[in-house]
Amino acid sequence: MIPQVLVILALALIGYVGGAVKIIKEPYQALVERLGRYNRTLKPGVNYVIPFLETIVIKALMSERVLDIPPQQAITKDNVPLTVDAVVYWQILDLRRAYYAIDDVNNALENLTITVLRSKIGKMELQETFSSRDVINQDLLAQLDDATDAWGVKVIRVEVQDIVPAPAIVESMERERAAEIQKRAEILEAEGQAQSIERIATALNMQPSNREFLKYLIAQKYVDGNYKLSESDNSKVVFMDPKAMSDNLLYLFDSVFDESTLRRGNGRSKSLLNKAMTPAEMKSKNEPNGEDGQENTSADN
Repeated sequence: MIPQVLVILALALIGYVGGAVKIIKEPYQALVERLGRYNRTLKPGVNYVIPFLETIVIKALMSERVLDIPPQQAITKDNVPLTVDAVVYWQILDLRRAYYAIDDVNNALENLTITVLRSKIGKMELQETFSSRDVINQDLLAQLDDATDAWGVKVIRVEVQDIVPAPAIVESMERERAAEIQKRAEILEAEGQAQSIERIATALNMQPSNREFLKYLIAQKYVDGNYKLSESDNSKVVFMDPKAMSDNLLYLFDSVFDESTLRRGNGRSKSLLNKAMTPAEMKSKNEPNGEDGQENTSADN
């Protein structure tokens, strides 16, 4: 009988000691309550608790954590809807406050981040949100770190990942960007043509507003137009009277230039090139109406 009692007591003692010894691994900590009240914080290593009197209520990770904020809808200062998401890096510094000061620190931090993020986006215009992402990150970090100090939590950094406007806004921005690129290309082309005209005038020792020089430019445009017309897949070969071609050019020069035009200077002289008739227009203008006009042109069979 006595040996059996001793065995039972030995087993009870072993169980008691086994329940009293608690090993906490790095980088965790644990909170101990005695009879329902906070008693102490267990650090990494071997710790002892009193069975039945003391209870470990929580064991938490004390290293840096990552909180991924799901995409959220926000509206900018200029009333543009967009979707934004972020990542928050945070760490528990005081486990006691993180457990007793807030019900669910992870959920509370997520909701606080969403609120602050929407508030910050609402104070900025759309273009500003794209160019000031670092400013947004720093402002979010300052506000979150200050608000979570009472929770025993340290917000290490905040990174806004994506800022995506609504599809209709993206399409509108693409059209605007394409129009701006086209505008710049046209400006560069016009500037290049202006420089080319000035260099040709310099090489010919003439002023860009000189009548003979402008005739040369229009004649050159006429020749280029004929060349492009000949490259067309549905082009036709039409033989014209050389004298008629000369008369066409003379008519072109006389209809475009007059003395008052030449006195307006370089800017006007450059714009006159746009008034030059294409070869097709010139051909149509010189074809007589009626049956008698059929004698002026003939097709080479």
